[in-house]
Amino acid sequence: MKRRDPAPEPVDPDVGADVPASGLWDGQGPVFAVVAAGGALGAVARYGAAVLWPTAGGQFPWTTFLVNVVGCALIGVLMAVVAELRPHTHRLVRPFLGTGVLGGFTTFSTYAMDVRALFVAERYAVAGACLFGTMAAAVLTVWGSASLARYALRERFAAVAEAEGAR
Repeated sequence: MKRRDPAPEPVDPDVGADVPASGLWDGQGPVFAVVAAGGALGAVARYGAAVLWPTAGGQFPWTTFLVNVVGCALIGVLMAVVAELRPHTHRLVRPFLGTGVLGGFTTFSTYAMDVRALFVAERYAVAGACLFGTMAAAVLTVWGSASLARYALRERFAAVAEAEGAR
């Protein structure tokens, strides 16, 4: 039986398929800078939310949950807009807002530590609700916000596509 090669992995559009591995760092300084700046802003916003709305030990971590859900909603909208308007979007918008700001804002590590703390405190039902509820809410929120953004902006996207076709 002949083995088929697996499909190639998708390439991050911000890096490009034409960049050889040895030259990956060449010209990427601006991308690293905007990711770092955006990440700092997002992390400060997340920390601010945790300070403003702390979670008591053994309780459902609502702040972490809401930060992650809001971040997922924003990334869904951002990716829908950037995907539709890609030729008209500056190449640093997605790395700054998506990877940087929203990557710094949302938090998988705090979520994991919250679940662990709930298990250690023997709050198994709350831990399970956090574990599975956050993942379900995250996926549904990204899908829903991207779908709503595409629907709400469909006329704008069509106008941009029409203008592109006229060129």
